[in-house]
Order: sequence, then structure tokens, then C-alpha cells
Amino acid sequence: MPEGDSVYKLARRLDRPLLGRTITRSDFRVPRLATRDLAGRTVLEHVTHGKHLLTRFSGGVTLHSHLLMDGSWSVTGPGKRLPRRMLPDVRLLWETDSGHTAYGLKLHQLDLVATADEHRVVGHLGPDPLRADWDAAEAVRRLRADPTTPLVSALLDQTRMAGLGNLWANELAFLVGRSPWTPIGDLDVEALVRLAAKALRHSALVEGAYQVTTGVGTRGEDHWVAGRAGKPCRRCGTTVLRDVPLVEDPANRVTWWCPHCQPGPGPEARLPHAATRREV
Repeated sequence: MPEGDSVYKLARRLDRPLLGRTITRSDFRVPRLATRDLAGRTVLEHVTHGKHLLTRFSGGVTLHSHLLMDGSWSVTGPGKRLPRRMLPDVRLLWETDSGHTAYGLKLHQLDLVATADEHRVVGHLGPDPLRADWDAAEAVRRLRADPTTPLVSALLDQTRMAGLGNLWANELAFLVGRSPWTPIGDLDVEALVRLAAKALRHSALVEGAYQVTTGVGTRGEDHWVAGRAGKPCRRCGTTVLRDVPLVEDPANRVTWWCPHCQPGPGPEARLPHAATRREV
């Protein structure tokens, strides 16, 4: 699943061909928005909050979208079109006065709202380190609100701190040297928030650092535990373990950890009844 740094980098890629351009043709291919038309409006900015993308247009209108697991955007240059095999996945199409065409593929949670009402679609989210209004103290307060919540479940809850997905939750648990199921109240939450914010910013803003947690950008060597089940821990050599997710439970996704470097509770301490908690 794309994480906050993924969506932030996507927004910057969309800036290049779309920012300041006027929509000449607008085609929404989802029933709820099929009659809406953005033609004549200018793209003012792409703003992110956690994993959510907000595209603001002239006239005080915002398109809200979420990639979830399989969504993506593609922009083609003048005279070019998306390959035919991808057309069934198109949920929106915008042609612009520059000749570029933007395609939203398999996008989720598509909403058109007044820019002044963006809180209706992202107001539930916690502070985001990639936003100018980042509030570390508020993130700490929210993470501490239920001190019994397991570490990875707390980090995945976007209402506490926005932008951290499963990769970052697992890697941060390793970096602080605690079991993924350690109660969040047992940690130095201020230090955890500082580390998480630094990691997310570094990943989003530094060239070549995208989601590299080990400091080594070579594929297969860029993560400590995520995706490394059955392989030796890079730090101690102990076999990295993997726990399967609980179906339809966003607080208990697939988890990787080193039992030697990350002492503490095992998966038997997974948060029960967590499906009501919000990951998105």
C-alpha cells in the first residue's frame, strides 16, 4: 500500500505537467461523479494529508482521491495516449491546454468537495510530518491516548499520526528495538514520533532515499525486516519472522520482526477487535 511519502512524491510528479494548466476535457468514469465536469478550471495545487491526495482547482473545488492498494496516476504527453489494455482501469481522464492528459487508474474514495470543506474527507486524520501544519505534540498525545495499543497498530492508525503504512510501522519497530506488539505506552513516544517524522521526511524529500531504512539503497538490502521473512537479521543473524495478517483487520497487517533484536510480546498480543480502527 502506498504510504504518505509515496503520495507526497506522486503529488510532486503531478505538479510538473499539471500545475497551472486548464482542464479542456473532463471525464469521470465512476457513477457518482459521472455528471460532474471540471472543464475550464485550472489546477492550482496538489496537497497531501497522509495517504490522501487533494487536487485543488480554481473556483474553490477540490478532488479527493486515495490510492489504497492498487490505485495510480499516469500522465501522457501531447499526442500520446494510455495503452489500450489499461483503459478499463481508468476512473477519470483530464485533457489539458498543454496537450497533456492525466489518467486516474483504479482510484478509490473519489470525492469532489468545496475546497473550504476538505475537512469532510480528511478531517479525521492525525498530524502529518510532511505538512506545514505538522504538530508533533499532538501526534504524541494521540498515540498515548490508549497506551495498551500495540506499537504497530498504533502507528497504522491514521487518526493518530498520518502517513505511516505497514512498511514504516515494521521498520520503525525494528529501529526502536521493540517487539511490534509492545504496548505503545511502554515506549518513549516523543522519541518515536521524532524518528518517524525524520524517516518519512527523508524518504520523501531526499533523492535516492525513498523508503530506504538501512542506509543502503540496493534492492534487497534497503530494509531491516520488512519483506525479509526467513532471512538472517542484518544486525544479529537471527532468522526474521513473519506473522500473517488478520483478515479485514487494518490494525493487524502482515508483520515482520527479529525476535532477538526486538524483545517483547509476540503475536499473541495482537490487538483484538481492531477492525474498527482506521488505517486509511
